[in-house]
Amino acid sequence: MATISTSRWTKRGLAVTVALAAGLSAAGAAEPDLAARLDLLVGAYPESLSGVEGNRLVFRDGGPPLEIDDGKAKDHQAALAAGDVEDSLRQLYPLGACDGKPAVDDDPGRIRSDALMMRLYGKSAKAVAADLVAVDWFGETLRVTKRQGAAAALEKVRDALAEKPELKRYLAPSAGTFNWRKVSGAPNMSVHSFGAAIDLNTKFADYWVWSGGKPGRVPKYANKYPLEIVEIFERYGFVWGGRWYHYDTMHFEYRPELIAIAKAAGASACR
Repeated sequence: MATISTSRWTKRGLAVTVALAAGLSAAGAAEPDLAARLDLLVGAYPESLSGVEGNRLVFRDGGPPLEIDDGKAKDHQAALAAGDVEDSLRQLYPLGACDGKPAVDDDPGRIRSDALMMRLYGKSAKAVAADLVAVDWFGETLRVTKRQGAAAALEKVRDALAEKPELKRYLAPSAGTFNWRKVSGAPNMSVHSFGAAIDLNTKFADYWVWSGGKPGRVPKYANKYPLEIVEIFERYGFVWGGRWYHYDTMHFEYRPELIAIAKAAGASACR
């Protein structure tokens, strides 16, 4: 188990460890504390992460460890702008083929550590581009990173979706994958920068900015994508922007650590 202060978290480390080891059902699982979430983070990226030492993530390449918690108290907007690893793991992502509307600022996955993402995928457009591979996507060819198993996971998503031809109109044409840029109107990097995100057909999309929303004040939307698509993406490690209060329904990004934490916590969108 990772060793780190859990002063801002519920101290349930032993109970969580026992629950995970025993394989308890989602309904009976305890919510993982920070130490347990860090274990799941390391397990989600075995290509790059080797463990946790105190307040730092340790990397297999022998590079400098990365601070987990910078000790700064942040409101939601500050965490979005400059989140650390701890911030990125705090909100639980809900799983399942249900469309539960999130509470204000419940944006599991939108808070990311740019420093961690750059260590996982590359620190520049050139570095990321070196690991992009071609993925066939319903008549198109997309550029997706092979790092951390992202491209292989997207191919599994494609193969599962291909068994349901009635869904194709929602999937293609894709609105894009790799694009080195910041989040629109924000200082933090988009996961598209790392070749680990995909946008689906914009014809069915809802985006909180397009709806005239402001941070913390976002109009509700009526989802137009079949939740069967969402469930398949989640099965292979992708989170959906439609789960966010600041929604982006065409957007999926590869975040296997959040899926693993959700499963351990029994976090369901159907409750």
